[in-house]
Amino acid sequence: MDKDLAKEEDSSQLTEQIVRLIENAKRHVAAQVNSAMVCTYYEIGRMIVEHEQQGKIRAKYGTKIIPELAKRLTARLGKGFSKSNLANMRQFYIVYSKRFIDSNDRASIFQTASGKSEGVSSISQTLSGKFLLSWSHYLFLMGISNPQERLFYEQEAANERWSLRELKRQFNSALYERLALSRDKNEVSELSKQGLIVESPADIVKDPYVLEFLGLPENSSYSESKLEECIIDELQNFLMELGKGYTFVGRQVRLTFDEQHFYVDLVFFNRLLQCFVLIDLKIGDITHQDIGQMQMYVNYYDRKIKLSTENPTVGILLCKKKNDALVEMTLPKDNSQIFASKYELVLPNKEELMRLLEEKFSEE
Repeated sequence: MDKDLAKEEDSSQLTEQIVRLIENAKRHVAAQVNSAMVCTYYEIGRMIVEHEQQGKIRAKYGTKIIPELAKRLTARLGKGFSKSNLANMRQFYIVYSKRFIDSNDRASIFQTASGKSEGVSSISQTLSGKFLLSWSHYLFLMGISNPQERLFYEQEAANERWSLRELKRQFNSALYERLALSRDKNEVSELSKQGLIVESPADIVKDPYVLEFLGLPENSSYSESKLEECIIDELQNFLMELGKGYTFVGRQVRLTFDEQHFYVDLVFFNRLLQCFVLIDLKIGDITHQDIGQMQMYVNYYDRKIKLSTENPTVGILLCKKKNDALVEMTLPKDNSQIFASKYELVLPNKEELMRLLEEKFSEE
């Protein structure tokens, strides 16, 4: 019986290993197919633009060539080459050609188009590493008119492996504007080129945090415990809103000293900064007592919990309202551990945030 059980377990382990191998292979093949498709659509767009423009913009001719091309390609190849799809491919090339492809790459691709290379595989190799997202991602990104904002979301979507749904949510929550408002022009430029680079506690803090996924009405009455409960129920979405590197540690984590008990609402660990992040929830204005209490929590973790190899603890007071002057006067000038941020229960007005961003840059 023991031998039979051992054989069964051994067979089960082998099965799981083979299943994982096949699933990984399928994902790899799917990624290669997607990359080849995106590169091919880019090349189709280039061919259309080159044919219709011949180095110059001739929009009237372009409006004629796409319907005729759609008719011929559909007859030869079937679905997938409608007028709207071809127009998207054309726009894809126009939007991305200036940034993605340098002169050497462009020359190589042009040779491919003229029959001097090996077709789609050559195109994919030439553009390897440049198109990292799905065609659906790029269709959405093309709708973002601000080039810096578009590049930021593209970088973040690739770096964080956002699904299309996650990308849309981050865009709708105005992640770019919220991060850019706390940076100068040079930092915003770097934000666009590289995405968000986490190097200091300030890099992981947003203001405001957008928690529309909790489903709490904006003007409803709710308790801090209810807010915490909703966050735990939507922990995956909350982790995404927090940003990069977060892992959940616990809720209502007890701290005890001098026979007194204190409770931190939410405790996380940030792998990128190698530090604990403590979050206290406030449904109204924060007070200097709240800030002092968070300082006590941070001190406790620094002295009693964190390892010598870990970095100083970060504390975030997440509140519905915030008095910036009170926060500034309560915290020391060289503060780099305690932060106060507002939270919003509805998606922000992107147009208003963009206006604020433009005003900020015009003043610099």
